[in-house]
Amino acid sequence: MLRVENLQKNFNVKILGDKHIPGCHDISFQLKAGQFVSLSGPSGAGKSTILKCIYRTYLPGSGHIWYDSANYGVVDLATVSERILLDIRNREMAYVSQFLNVIPRVSALDLVMEPILTRNGVSYQEARERACHLLQRLQIPEELFEAYPATFSGGEQQRVNIARAVSWKPRLLLLDEPTASLDVKSIDRVLELLTELRQQGTTMVGIFHDPEIMKKTASHIYPLQ
Repeated sequence: MLRVENLQKNFNVKILGDKHIPGCHDISFQLKAGQFVSLSGPSGAGKSTILKCIYRTYLPGSGHIWYDSANYGVVDLATVSERILLDIRNREMAYVSQFLNVIPRVSALDLVMEPILTRNGVSYQEARERACHLLQRLQIPEELFEAYPATFSGGEQQRVNIARAVSWKPRLLLLDEPTASLDVKSIDRVLELLTELRQQGTTMVGIFHDPEIMKKTASHIYPLQ
């Protein structure tokens, strides 16, 4: 499903006279469908950089990111055209960051429903039921379903963020510390959802600072120095 080969990314920092700052170096791993690799290492080791290169928020400096797309076959995410990349993002790949960036006046329910309606071709009623079920599982109070997440606590926003990403069951899911702002009960519910997605075939690459969470979720751990 995903094969990363000799991935490298450096940053040129203008205020330091174009000094080269290493982001990640010589990263190689591969995953079959339904497997989950957790990137492990200290802050600054390049974990988030790897995720952003796969999603191509960052353009890799060198190396390959081979992805077996349902619609395009095997493509190199490091070099594939913007048109194909955007289509893969829309149809197959989801990214969960630590923060929820949304239009201010869109309700939590609408946020979770939107990717189900646009990607899965289901009815409005079915999308609404699925979204409500996910929000309930992640302990978002029902009275907040129609409220704007911009007014929520950090933990509530992150649970909405996760619900939106998993609602349409992407083929590839990238997770950048999705449980960082959550309490223990919420973490357990998120891990249950991720386990279910894996069982349904979703492939995942994630970052978790808690080693116990890594052990519970990941089929592989990739250490970085």
